[in-house]
Amino acid sequence: MSEHVHVSCHPLVLHRLALLRDRATEPPLFRQLVRELSLMLFVEATTDLQLAPRVVQTPLAECAGQKLVDTIGLVPILRAGLGMAEAILELVPTAQVWHLGLYRDHETLKPVTYYSKLPSRPNLDACFILDPMLATGGSAVATLDILKRWGLRRAKFLGLIGAPEGVRAVHAAHPDVPIYLAALDSHLNEQSYIVPGLGDAGDRQFSTA
Repeated sequence: MSEHVHVSCHPLVLHRLALLRDRATEPPLFRQLVRELSLMLFVEATTDLQLAPRVVQTPLAECAGQKLVDTIGLVPILRAGLGMAEAILELVPTAQVWHLGLYRDHETLKPVTYYSKLPSRPNLDACFILDPMLATGGSAVATLDILKRWGLRRAKFLGLIGAPEGVRAVHAAHPDVPIYLAALDSHLNEQSYIVPGLGDAGDRQFSTA
């Protein structure tokens, strides 16, 4: 795979990933695991955010410090990406959140956009596309197409589990976009579900299976 694909090997990520996959994991725990994994992966994906120096007064003396200066945007792909966005907002509560709604047509397996409400131009230094599953890559590619037409210049994809087919599709269409995952699985089955995967991330989060 490309050097732009980053698969976490952190022990705490791998431990939670096994629980997330388990079909016996109930929705409340599943949602908690999505939140925790999203936070961990976001930390790994943001080591290049820009800082500026600042001085703070501790109880004892002045101390040199840093402050975040990048304007961060989160684009959760509805609906499964919502849990990821909510978690990341705990770390960066000032982040802008822009929603894109796409669903996969079960006959064509192509993404269909049903909701998009973006301002006239972006005011972001770093944007993160959030979707737990990178399967065919169709939704991720369509989202990046929309965002780049909007004028976005710096984006990363953040997911929990990916398939090689999806990674290849995103890299072919947008080779400048790094991909961050907790796991890269074997393949897609005939219905374009990731194997071994974890099933439908949206259904498992929102108890709609």
